[in-house]
Amino acid sequence: MLLGFKTQLKINQTQRQQLARHAGVARHAYNWGHGLCLGILSHNTHCSPSEKIKFPTAIDLHKWLNKLVKPESPWYYEVSKCAPQYALRHLAQGWQDCFRKNKARPKFKKKGRQDSFTLDGTIKILSSNKLKVPVIGCLKTYERLPVVPDPKNVTISREADRWFISFKIDVTVAPTDKIVDVVGIDLGIKALATLSTGEIIKGSASYRKQSKKLAKLQRKVSRKVFKSANRHKAQGKVQKLHRKIANLRKDTLHKLTSQLCKNHAINVIEDLNVSGMLANHKLAKSIADMGFYELRRQMEYKSELYGSQLIIVDRFYPSSKTCSNCGAIKDSLPLSERVFYCEHCHLKIDRDLNAARNLEKIGRATAKSTPVDNLEPYGFVS
Repeated sequence: MLLGFKTQLKINQTQRQQLARHAGVARHAYNWGHGLCLGILSHNTHCSPSEKIKFPTAIDLHKWLNKLVKPESPWYYEVSKCAPQYALRHLAQGWQDCFRKNKARPKFKKKGRQDSFTLDGTIKILSSNKLKVPVIGCLKTYERLPVVPDPKNVTISREADRWFISFKIDVTVAPTDKIVDVVGIDLGIKALATLSTGEIIKGSASYRKQSKKLAKLQRKVSRKVFKSANRHKAQGKVQKLHRKIANLRKDTLHKLTSQLCKNHAINVIEDLNVSGMLANHKLAKSIADMGFYELRRQMEYKSELYGSQLIIVDRFYPSSKTCSNCGAIKDSLPLSERVFYCEHCHLKIDRDLNAARNLEKIGRATAKSTPVDNLEPYGFVS
């Protein structure tokens, strides 16, 4: 099983400049290619079918880059040729995803935001904390590197003032002993996850806790002179705080997903429409702060890693409005009603726990391959 390994680099000032130069060239090539693609799309829209230009592939973009851009930009030859080449590959893949309607249209990259580049070629792991990459040379890491064959390519990225390197490693699947057979997991904003066993896991809410400090630092940035050294320093503090917020959220999600996949044989969650939920501007900040999509992504690969099964229930199944005791479905259940009350069997239960128990029923029915009442009109996917 292939997994990504990412660790922080221990670099000096010279290496820091080299990494920034590589990221800058990759960004320039990406933006140049993106502008060219937009120009071709605009030309094809306003011309006759016979005058249309074929949309370029990654190979076409790289050929045009060598002929048109590199002769006028000698600083391209100061970095590895892989940096602009992979940037154009990622751009071409982004347009393919856009044409297939899997993702939105690619955007121009901005300096200081998600700076990264990819290298391949002669990459060797020299020791437990040292590896060699093309052009840049030897790079040290704070963490011990895994004992694996030399990677074919690596991606180097920046988060605030820190640089990280990542590559793929082959990990052996290690199934663990399970404590619980089936558990339903209802995701929410008051509590990150409510399990059908009655356990409630609170979210980190890192953004909400750090929002006042973040607003204070952002005000300091706005008061600095544009493009001044002090403004650059203030922006660095904002970036560090954003990194801290993201790390706190990731830590909570990794601990929760590891616990669920290691200790439960079957985990059942809902297929949430996160992008649609974010359209509610009153709850968008709380929804984004929980990281529902990242939780599902981690559970998908950790289920395979630890030998558990993940069942994803269709988003239209009324888990919250269905009584977990008798199966009756309510016509409506406002978000303000935090307690579910069934008029048929007089069950009174927390609405999140009720939804989690309904998800657990689907998990047990899936394991036994038997139908469940009130499920046929909605269906589920696994």
